[in-house]
Amino acid sequence: MKPIHIALALLVAALWGINFVAIKIGLKDFPPFLLSALRFLAVAIPMLFFVGKPCVGWRWIVSIGLVFGVVKFGLLFLGMDLGMPAGLSSLVLQAQALFTVLFAVLLLGERLRPIQSAGIVLAAGGLVLIGIERAQETSLAGLVLVVAAACAWGYANILMKQAKAPNMLNLIVWVAVIPPLPMLGLSWIFEGPDRILATLTALSWSGILSVLYIAWASTIVGFSLWVYLLRLYSASVVAPFSLMVPVFGIAASALMLGEQLSALEIAAGALTLVGLLCVVRAPKSRTEVAVSAARP
Repeated sequence: MKPIHIALALLVAALWGINFVAIKIGLKDFPPFLLSALRFLAVAIPMLFFVGKPCVGWRWIVSIGLVFGVVKFGLLFLGMDLGMPAGLSSLVLQAQALFTVLFAVLLLGERLRPIQSAGIVLAAGGLVLIGIERAQETSLAGLVLVVAAACAWGYANILMKQAKAPNMLNLIVWVAVIPPLPMLGLSWIFEGPDRILATLTALSWSGILSVLYIAWASTIVGFSLWVYLLRLYSASVVAPFSLMVPVFGIAASALMLGEQLSALEIAAGALTLVGLLCVVRAPKSRTEVAVSAARP
């Protein structure tokens, strides 16, 4: 890769890593389902005027919107709201690569390569160690929800591969149309109209800026640059840069939120990253683009 493109890939990783800090800040002002609804509204409303008509059928837009938008982000935001640290969330969510490969084996009939099998074992071992450590804290439920979010993301990647969208940015923008209403419904049921009204009438600048960062900096700018890089290079070249997301996420969380990881969590995180690297750096397969296509 050219130096300028390496810099852009690192910029995207930084935007996505800091995104978890923005989510954590946003959750101080918004309940999780309402925050997720606002996030997708802030993506869809401006971008629909620029991407043209949907490039795939509505059945794909709806199915991906529900799995990727409602399930994945609903679980992620809820898990972080229940105490899962931002930096650790940025790491655990990368397990989506592991789940993508497993779903490809189960649903598409692909075969695991030896290096991928080893990577899955290493990454799973790292997640187990993190779970052991989290069991001593108050956020074990949060960890389970973020792992479930990674699983939903893995399945969404398979749906995106099957949709065969000629323009991934177009697909992501139209997918953003689906989650707001279901998320607002979940917010109304579980968070209550009184809390929604109280939240919207007491907005702070930190809350507003967090929504704008999540929607515009992380999603629109970050994803646009990621798609641009995928057009220039193969996914096997670009995808490993996504493993820098938790590095930036953990660093930003320490600097901006004062989060600290235990020695066991750091070691487990390193083990997980090595395992994920084995998964995404395996020889080219049909899931190569799917693993790296849709980012947070």
